Amino acid sequence: MIVLPGAHRAAGLVDDDALVRAMLEVEVAWAGVLGSPLSLGDWVPSLDPAEVEAAGNPVLPLVSALRSKVSTTVHTGLTSQDVLDTALMLLARAALARVTADLGRVADALARLAEQHRSSVMAGRTLTQHAVPITFGLKAARWLVGVLDALDELDALVLPVQCGGAAGTLSRVADPVASAAAFAAELGLVWPGTPWHTYRAPVTRLGDAVVRCCDALGVMAADLLTLGRPEIGEVREGFVAGRGGSSTMPHKQNPVLSVLVNSAALRAPGLGAQLHLCAARAVDERPDGAWHAEWPALRALLELAVVAASQAAELVEGLEVRADVMERRARAAAADLLAERGGGTDPGSYLGAAGTFVDVALTRWRER
Repeated sequence: MIVLPGAHRAAGLVDDDALVRAMLEVEVAWAGVLGSPLSLGDWVPSLDPAEVEAAGNPVLPLVSALRSKVSTTVHTGLTSQDVLDTALMLLARAALARVTADLGRVADALARLAEQHRSSVMAGRTLTQHAVPITFGLKAARWLVGVLDALDELDALVLPVQCGGAAGTLSRVADPVASAAAFAAELGLVWPGTPWHTYRAPVTRLGDAVVRCCDALGVMAADLLTLGRPEIGEVREGFVAGRGGSSTMPHKQNPVLSVLVNSAALRAPGLGAQLHLCAARAVDERPDGAWHAEWPALRALLELAVVAASQAAELVEGLEVRADVMERRARAAAADLLAERGGGTDPGSYLGAAGTFVDVALTRWRER
């Protein structure tokens, strides 16, 4: 069953095979720190699900397979959580690189729309009702600011290595701090100074930033769904053969990309909340279930964001804006739209600082 429509867009980034490869990369890096470099070529073990269940996590089966493959020292001084937490940071790095690239595409497309439609008058709406005139350029600029904020948050993220041993003391390593720093350098991650087995802020910060990416895309998708309703018809998703059809109604071209991006925005906060719940229950020196509940939520959230960002980029790049429909509707509703200043017939004469705000957003986009 395809649980997440569009999951192929994230293929190989956070799935089980990617996780096994990342864990293997972690073990190879640690072996190098221990002075026992590994040369594995393209070898990647296939883990038995029953063994994963018996161990409670996938690290022990991986280590067993690795020890049967090589004669050098592996895993000494680490614990399962070190390997899996660090592997998840590697997966996050790859996923965030993809999200960042696609959000950049979204931002570029929105900037073009903001510039192109800086004077395209449309009805502003508040609480679903006509308010005052705005421009579609201003609406696109607002979406753009949200995406730029999300990109800034991703840029500010620090992805740390996990290195603490059985109970966060690295007791089996002669020089714990130097070894942990070398481990981080091998993997291109950051050594935060202490292990974070039960301090899960690195995960919740990551989750929060990813959720806010989905928030920004969700606002845009929800607006486009409203503006694309037949009775409004001010925008339309670009046509792609075979996309958006109905199983029963041959006339339909459903706005599938907007629907799916909107769906991602509705799912993401729950996954982010799951990470916080796990963080609040990360007890003792190693958690008893909270850590285990964290992995699927984090991986699902990363996959969701990768897929949504890719879909959003395609959506905005192919968006059809019907500025003529917007203007006709604004003129027809002029009595309502201009009521704030006592009436009038030209919505285009009452836009205040809309153009200035478009320029602010575009300047920020150019400076990024």
